[in-house]
Amino acid sequence: LYCKTQRNLESPLFQAFFSTYVPEKAFSVCIKDSVFIDPTSGSGSLLINIGKSVAKHTGEDNQIIYYAQELKQNTYNLTRMNLVMRGILADNIKTRNGDTLEEDWPFFDDSDPVGTYEPLYVDAVVSNPPYSQNWDPTNRENDPRYARFGLAPKSKADYAFLLHDLFHIKPDGIMTIVLPHGVLFRGGEEGEIRKNLIEQNHIDAIIGLPANIFFGTGIPTIIMVLRQKRENTDVLIVDASKGFEKAGKNNKLRSSDIRRIADAVTGRRGIPKYSRRVSREEIRANDYNLNIPRYVDSSEAAESWDIYASMFGGIPNGELNALSDFWTAFPHLKEELFKAVSDAYSETAVDDVKAAIRDSADIAAFRAQYEAAFSDFPAYLSERLLDGMMSLNISQEESVLSADIFRRLNGIPLVDPYEAYQLLDDEWAKIAVDLEMLQTEGFDAVRRVDPNMILKKKDNKEVEVQDGYIGHVLPFELVQSVYLSAEAAALLEHESRLTEIAAEYDELLDSLDEEAKGGDFVNEDKTAFVAAEVKKALKAKELDTAVLDVLRKFDRLNTEEKALKSAIKKESAALHMQTKETIEGLTDEQAREMLRKKWIEKLTELLHSLPDKLINTLAARVQALSEKYAVTFASVEDEIRQTEQELSAMIDDLTGSDFDMQGLKELQALLGGV
Repeated sequence: LYCKTQRNLESPLFQAFFSTYVPEKAFSVCIKDSVFIDPTSGSGSLLINIGKSVAKHTGEDNQIIYYAQELKQNTYNLTRMNLVMRGILADNIKTRNGDTLEEDWPFFDDSDPVGTYEPLYVDAVVSNPPYSQNWDPTNRENDPRYARFGLAPKSKADYAFLLHDLFHIKPDGIMTIVLPHGVLFRGGEEGEIRKNLIEQNHIDAIIGLPANIFFGTGIPTIIMVLRQKRENTDVLIVDASKGFEKAGKNNKLRSSDIRRIADAVTGRRGIPKYSRRVSREEIRANDYNLNIPRYVDSSEAAESWDIYASMFGGIPNGELNALSDFWTAFPHLKEELFKAVSDAYSETAVDDVKAAIRDSADIAAFRAQYEAAFSDFPAYLSERLLDGMMSLNISQEESVLSADIFRRLNGIPLVDPYEAYQLLDDEWAKIAVDLEMLQTEGFDAVRRVDPNMILKKKDNKEVEVQDGYIGHVLPFELVQSVYLSAEAAALLEHESRLTEIAAEYDELLDSLDEEAKGGDFVNEDKTAFVAAEVKKALKAKELDTAVLDVLRKFDRLNTEEKALKSAIKKESAALHMQTKETIEGLTDEQAREMLRKKWIEKLTELLHSLPDKLINTLAARVQALSEKYAVTFASVEDEIRQTEQELSAMIDDLTGSDFDMQGLKELQALLGGV
């Protein structure tokens, strides 16, 4: 999101748009007058979400005015209802039921629409219109929104929405619009519009998104960034289609994916296999086709197999060079791991690749560099989060912390700062909730314990009942690990023994033969003992000794199991209440220490895991290379030949009928044994 008071795509508000991705058509923002406009508002969700995001950063909820227009009457009513239900002042809600492409977005008074008409020009537009919708371009040639570029075809209004948005931004304004990929390469009227937009230097960037990230459609989409005036004449093309995580049936952009996109766009960065600045001359040479794969190849390289190495062994130096980033970061490691066998091939020089990498001086120096960069990070977090917990700006603090992490990682090779940012973001989602409670309820909230309410079925109805307690801020498990570790360990030991007993039951059952399993002391499925029937069988003593021994062992285990279950129930209840009392009795210093463990230790531990993850990745890739050509076709051929000879020799020792011997002789001939 772009706004007048912070005119760059680095704005947290712009990133909020990416992370929200609510497909609720379009909106524009002018912070100067705190005005929000949504010309195709849908249910109003996007308008409301952006308004909330802006209010977080400005602290001025009631100075935002919401303008909305929606075509469908029922959906228009939803817009109004949602705005009212969010507590927005009635005077700040300006809504209209109308068709944006037919009736534009003017400011006017409903009582005098002609006399009060004034076209609206804004600093920014963010737009997600309905894709490839029908519209009526008849007699639109002189419409100022479309006159400079052309009319979109009647079967696809994508460019009609785009040109409408572009018309309404100020000379120094910016817009982003989500569209299907077809707008990048379709010909006809759309091709002509695209050509005019390029030649008049309005297209600033194109961002390819993953498929299936919007509800209601699985097609991959793009974001097109346009400006009225630009200093650059190239187009930044970003292929962000590979950066996402699965979320059920949909794909979801992670915070690190969003940050990577935003940084590439704001810095106009060329990143291999991700983004590239494309000159207007190159676009002209491609007949104004902007299809992303023409300019950015994000595909993974197909695995190749070297014919010589497959036959005779060795590792092709070309495949080793694919790890050049690692060899640059660790300048002596390659020589430690490999030795040359020719100008073109090498072989491993160590027996244990993983151990050699782990013990390398280069790796030790890398770890030391990383640890030095983060040596005072816990103290920095303590100062900001613990010392400033009651006054810091929660909505802005993550940006401060992420900037610090990026600074620390600057100059450290190989570690992906966006991976570190994702770890921060995951933890910040929990820390921010705690901070909001503390700032709202006071520091005593740390010592609060709430009833744990769960749903249970009673008389075929779900009713809410209490099931113990939960910490308002502090998790019971964390408190137990610090103050009740002995009690928690004893309970865990008993629970582990209970698991062992279940495994021993299975072993005893498996030791019985099928006839014994047919006894009444085993259930019909033959999957478990029947305790009551076991006791009867032991009392009768009519079975053989081996079976009776098995049943006696089961009976002893069953007695132990019952005692353990009773003890675990009592110990668990006692530990639960001890934890409740411990939280409620924490001193201020103890409570602060628990927050340090919850907020700071966890994040620090996660960040310190990144070097290990990177080194393990290198070790796995080197190990795979060393094994790839370890077994050659020549060695396989030798093994086959030796096996054939051994089999042929064995055939000489066989006897049989004349027909059998003729058949065996022919087999020997095929094996090359005669």
